[in-house]
Amino acid sequence: MYFPVYRPRRFRRTENLRRMVRETSLRVDQLVYPLFVMPGKGVKNPVPSMPGVHQFSVDTLLKEVKSAAGLNIPAVLLFGLPSAKDEWGSEAHAESGAVQQATRAIKDRYPDLVVITDVCLCEYTSHGHCGLLKGKEVDNDATLEVLAKTALSHAQSGADLVAPSDMMDGRVGAIREALDESGLDQVGILAYSAKYCSGFYGPFRDAADSAPQFGDRRAYQMDMANSEEAMREVALDIEEGADMVMVKPALPYLDIIRRVKDEFDRPVAAYNVSGEYAMIKAAAANGWLDEQRVMMETLIAIRRAGADLILTYFAKDAAKVLRA
Repeated sequence: MYFPVYRPRRFRRTENLRRMVRETSLRVDQLVYPLFVMPGKGVKNPVPSMPGVHQFSVDTLLKEVKSAAGLNIPAVLLFGLPSAKDEWGSEAHAESGAVQQATRAIKDRYPDLVVITDVCLCEYTSHGHCGLLKGKEVDNDATLEVLAKTALSHAQSGADLVAPSDMMDGRVGAIREALDESGLDQVGILAYSAKYCSGFYGPFRDAADSAPQFGDRRAYQMDMANSEEAMREVALDIEEGADMVMVKPALPYLDIIRRVKDEFDRPVAAYNVSGEYAMIKAAAANGWLDEQRVMMETLIAIRRAGADLILTYFAKDAAKVLRA
């Protein structure tokens, strides 16, 4: 039987050989840990649909942040829950808001840790939509002022990056202008540029109490069938001042991550979202797959597609594996 001179299996025989020719690497430096913070003290509420994920008050959040920092995770992403909701999402930009308090506390205790804050209104509005309403429609332009005000309040509290996830047209430019006019030109913007209207967000909406009270978000989040539109969205955000762009979710949109990485000269983040996390957790709990192996395979796939950063609820677990 004839064999070619080159046999690919020669470099698969041992772990050290495999390591030598491995094309894609994952480092703890590339992980961002999402966290949910809410008012109160001593709060650590488990999220039933996301095993291992909790809602924290600021005091308990600091313990979780200490754990993440001890694993050398470089950044956290903060989502806030309000003490009360209203039609305008007023607590999103309140000085006493949970995100603002948590940001100040983290930067005071761990000044070198990068704090990224999610900028959206869905957690704060009584109707659960990502912007102000005019009738039953989200009013894009009226929402921009509130988003800019929210981002500014986060930056003034010490955030290193603000991350608008609302998908309103023009929000990156509005936020950049507000930051620059306030002398906060060194605060960066991580834009959720290609955020798809996805069924993978279900568990997150439990964690953030952010499900819309009517309708859905198809009128402002992207259609799952579109890729050219994603390129236009990324281009617009970069023109408006985005320092980094994001694709969300990650696994169903690996092709989009690859295209963004190839076509644009900006760092690319990808969000390994709640539904992707919950699926692995559920399957592992049923003994259907090896959680650690599939977790790492998933994160490597996102890296291989081109992501420079991965936002993932697996950040601590992955960091432990990488350290070992």
